[in-house]
This record gives sequence, structure tokens and C-alpha cells, in this order.
Amino acid sequence: MKKNLWTYLRGDKGIWVIVLILSVFSLLAIYSSTGTLAYRMNQATEYYVFKHFLLLCFGLGIMYVAHNIPYKYYSRISQLLLIIAIPALMYALFFAGQVNEAGRWIQLPVINLSFQPSDLAKLALVMYIARILAKEKDRIKERGPFLHIMIATLIVCGLIFPANFSTSALVFLTAMVMMFIGQINLRYVFSTLAVCVTALVLMFILMKLIPQDRLNEMGRMGTWAARIDRFSNPDESKENFQAEQAKIAIASGGLFGKMPGNSTQRNLLPHPYSDFIYAIIIEEYGFIGGLFILLLYLMLMFRAIAISRKCEGTFGSYLVFGIAFLLVTQAFVNMAVAVGLFPVTGQVLPFLSMGGTSLWLTSLGVGIILSVSVDVQLKGEKIDEVKPQSAEEIAQEMGIEN
Repeated sequence: MKKNLWTYLRGDKGIWVIVLILSVFSLLAIYSSTGTLAYRMNQATEYYVFKHFLLLCFGLGIMYVAHNIPYKYYSRISQLLLIIAIPALMYALFFAGQVNEAGRWIQLPVINLSFQPSDLAKLALVMYIARILAKEKDRIKERGPFLHIMIATLIVCGLIFPANFSTSALVFLTAMVMMFIGQINLRYVFSTLAVCVTALVLMFILMKLIPQDRLNEMGRMGTWAARIDRFSNPDESKENFQAEQAKIAIASGGLFGKMPGNSTQRNLLPHPYSDFIYAIIIEEYGFIGGLFILLLYLMLMFRAIAISRKCEGTFGSYLVFGIAFLLVTQAFVNMAVAVGLFPVTGQVLPFLSMGGTSLWLTSLGVGIILSVSVDVQLKGEKIDEVKPQSAEEIAQEMGIEN
């Protein structure tokens, strides 16, 4: 029997296609947006796109290996990853340097890449929460499982928060949504959300009361205050340069764009190959191209939910949903920043932005989703098949008691 590509790429074909399409767009956008960087670093124009191509290939390799591992093994692996991630976060926070005055990084020897422990920590935490929700499903309404999850979440988010508020908030939101889906007592979930929102409001009020010169000496807190001030009070004197250039790029793209390689804002926009790559994509591919990319991420979430609903075990269901929610929400935050809906956060666009370890950990996450989809298919389930459900079955699935 003649074998084809899908013999080796098992699992949900839709997710494989989405990842491959995003990878192609990524290569085109990186090649277009790194010209100025190559000139500044005295490198050949093709250097960064070739490097990104190798990183993408390695990431796809990680995805391939991950999707061949039975997903139930990731329950134990989550504990190991969390044990590695927490000390790495502590080391990065207290001992490592900073890159671009933003998130704290660790320089990896030999491969000459910078590693941001928060990328590992957020994936490890999602996997660990899925493990607890599945393991404690028989007493999920009790306080014990909630405290177990919250302690891990607060440790990870607390270590990320001083250097990267947006990532900390994204991880915390994902944890809250997973607990909601996992049927944790809603009183605990909403009480926690109320306390955290109140604390954030008080923090921002305090930042408003602190004199500006004193605020500038407070590191990241001063940066947060400045970004929020620029976003909430947009005028010519306070307009954020990055946001302004991104808006120009998007406005000049029109409906169909300037075509690949014809961006002009790539020479003016800071980090057009990472934080603001979506603006470059819209400039070159227009509104149609930008909408297409957004739909790809929506399709990724849709496929993940379909896999989650078909999964036989609760661990696999929570695992798939948590990872997909984290990645897609991060993508939406990046796109919202590019179009001026959110303040500048520094979140990269999964599979599109130039990166190394971040791209690899994203690939690992998608590989885990594919691993669950492989198990679903091996059990004879069709991911796209929708079975009619009675009102009682829907209520039971949603955790609504009669």
C-alpha cells in the first residue's frame, strides 16, 4: 500500500494544515520585515529568514515527536515541567538580565538563543491544571482542588508579574477559564476574580497618585503606567510611536494590501518581525489577509473544542481546551494591540512572529493537542461528527444539576 504524507502526520488534519499555512505566512513576513534589522546588524538579507526557517523546521519536528507520544503521559510530564519552570522563573527574575527592557530572559549556552521561562511556565501550568481537574473530578466542588490549582497559579503568575504583566494576566485568565470549564465551585472562581480585579484597580490608582519622576524610577511599573496613559489619553503629544506606525501600516494596506515585500512601515515600526508582525501582514496582504489570519486562529480554537468534546478522558479534554485557549487568546491580544484596541503588551503572534524557544514551546503545545486527537481517532471517533444530544445530556455536560 502506497503511503502518503498523512500516514506520518497523524491526528487532526485541519490543525496540521493551519500550522503549515501560518508557517508559510511567517516565512514571507519575516523575510519582508527583517531588512532593516539585517542592515543594522551587518547581516545578509537572507540570514534571518534562513534562521527562522531552521527554527520552524525544528519546531515542526518537536510537534511531530509530541503528537506521537500518548497524551496520558503528559499528566506526569506536567509535574516535571512545573518543577523546572518555577526555579527558572526565580532565576530569571532575580539573577538574569533583561532584553529590550521587557520580559526577563535566560541566555542558553551552545545554541546561542535567549529563553524566556514564562513560555515554559504557562504551558506547564495549563497541563498541570488539566491534571488536577481530571484527578480531582469526584470532589471538584470542594475547596481542596481549588486551593491546589490556585497555589500553583499564584506562584507562576507571581513570578512572571514583575517582569511581564501581560503574560501573567493571560496565564491567570486561562487558569480561571479552565476552572470554570472544569466545574470548580463558582463561588471560589468569582471571589478570586473580584479580589484580583480590585487589587489591579487599586494598583493603577496608586500609580496615578505617584509623581511621574518617581514612577519612572520604578522599572516595569513605570512602563505599565506610561502605556496605559498613552492608550487612555490618545493625543499627538502622547501618541505611542509603535502604535502610531502600526496604524499607518494597517491604513495603507487597504483591502488587498501592497503585495508581499512592499511594506514601507517595516523600516519605521519597531520590532515589525515580532510584536507588530500582524500590522506588516495587513499592510502587505490587506484587510483580506489580516482577516484570513484571524480566521485561522479561530479555526484552530474550533478544531480544539471539537477534539475536546470527543475525547474520552477528562484530562485530554481539559488539556486540549487549555492549551488552545492560551495560544488563541495570546494571538488575539497581539492582533488587538496591532490595530489599536489594546495598549502595547509585547505578546508575540504564535507561529508567525520571529522567535526561537517561544516557537518551539508553541509547537510542543500544538503537538500535545494533536496527540489527543490521535487518541480520539484511534478509538474510532470522528472529530467532525456532531451527535444529537438530549437536554439532560447537555445539562450533565455543562455541570448543571437538576
